[in-house]
Amino acid sequence: MKTKHIYLYLLIIALSFSCERFLEEEAKGQITPEDFFASESDARLIITGMYAIMKNNSIYGQVGLDHFYDNGADIIEPNRAANFVEPLGNYSLNEAIADRSVQRMSVSDTWADLYRIIFNANILIDRVDGNEAILPESQIDIIAEARFARALCYWHITNLWGDAPYYDTPLALEEIRVLVRTDEAIILNGVLEDLRFAQDILPSTYPESERGRATKWAAAIIEAKILMQRREWPLALAKCLEIINESPHSLLPNYADVFDPNNEYNAEIIWSLDFAKDIRGQFIEGVAGADGSLRTVFGNGNWRPSMYSPRLRDEPKNSDERGALREALSARGEAFNGTGLQVASMDFAENFPLNDLRRPLNIADTYLGFELNFPYMPKFWNLDVNNSPRFNHSDNRLVFRMADVFLMAAECENEINGPGNAYQYIHAVRERAYETQAEWELTGLSQQQFREAIYDERKWELAGEAHRRYDLIRWGILLDVVQDLEYRFWNPSENIRPWHVKLPIPLQQLELNPILLESDPTNNGYR
Repeated sequence: MKTKHIYLYLLIIALSFSCERFLEEEAKGQITPEDFFASESDARLIITGMYAIMKNNSIYGQVGLDHFYDNGADIIEPNRAANFVEPLGNYSLNEAIADRSVQRMSVSDTWADLYRIIFNANILIDRVDGNEAILPESQIDIIAEARFARALCYWHITNLWGDAPYYDTPLALEEIRVLVRTDEAIILNGVLEDLRFAQDILPSTYPESERGRATKWAAAIIEAKILMQRREWPLALAKCLEIINESPHSLLPNYADVFDPNNEYNAEIIWSLDFAKDIRGQFIEGVAGADGSLRTVFGNGNWRPSMYSPRLRDEPKNSDERGALREALSARGEAFNGTGLQVASMDFAENFPLNDLRRPLNIADTYLGFELNFPYMPKFWNLDVNNSPRFNHSDNRLVFRMADVFLMAAECENEINGPGNAYQYIHAVRERAYETQAEWELTGLSQQQFREAIYDERKWELAGEAHRRYDLIRWGILLDVVQDLEYRFWNPSENIRPWHVKLPIPLQQLELNPILLESDPTNNGYR
């Protein structure tokens, strides 16, 4: 899909702002999706536009959702004070701070962009169904992809806010402005319906020119995660085994190969969002002019690798060695030209097993013989200064991969029957992580001990991949884990409270729709 981003025409730009900031204001002179369904290509262009919104900084671009799923847990932290991530990771967030936006990264921006996709998906589904200008078989394909996008967004919304406005048909803005919060369980019932429909229709793979779109297996892994969250272990296990046994995906023999930027569609990757260097149309943002017009600001490439890559401003530990390190990097066609913001937490770096072959991919405290000032996560690095410059990386955004599914299967089997048959799934992941069987093999564990082994294994295997806080919350141990943390710049252990398992609905949304407080006047505990 890298070449397809070139063709994000004005149609998609206009559509992507159809519910800018969800309900902040009605766009003046706005082109609505109803105008654009004269052909199948029109509808498919709308799908492409929804993928573009997913790539915004507030969702999967830069470190959008990572703020919610990784910061404030026990794997990554910034190496310096960072105003735009501190409120979440340090548990100092409130309703007003939730509205603050830096480079389209805030709680409010994430809320708005998730609902923008839902708003557009609902209209697309309605306008495509029964549309005589579109072949019936194409209608169902388009609807399936739109329902996947809608399900993905509502899943994130329930993870972040719990009860939230829910609608699955086209509504006018004045109708959306008075929606109440729907119970999380009811929303997830709708999500599961959408995911199952998507799995029945979406393909197992796409041709090379269309890779980056979500397949049926992306829908399947989200369904399995929801079933696990609901503790419906047999159903969740069956879904995991379906992915393991029937999908074209498999574990790679070498952990490092999973993150090779030159092999972004390897067999282990279930879904990753496709980015391209120097292609305009990613990180689309709307800026309202004084005359009420809407102009568009574009960004290039994927910013996320820059967040994990060191910069010479901070490195090496001995500042007198900067020149020598710069020369050593230059000789390799490299540079520390990232932001150096995301680094391994003190807890993570200190406790990652020294004999684990994954450690060098997750913790780098030296490079080219130079000691670094902070421990970085090199599996996200791309230091090629010519082909992958700062803030303009072509690296895909990894969302789901097979190792996650194997560990999910191990957890489900243990919850149903204990460790006996669960070892095979965790061993499949651990075997490539150690030199000898004596190191990777687990034996003689009780059910509780196996649970704790899963806690650790997911930590080491999936570090920095936006799973950790979700896992800690569903296990019910977020507070216990965070209260034992020591950070370099923050004090999450002192600040965290029980209600921090959810986010507050942003203040501007409450001002636009006060009804959102009727079912919960505390706003998830923040009042």
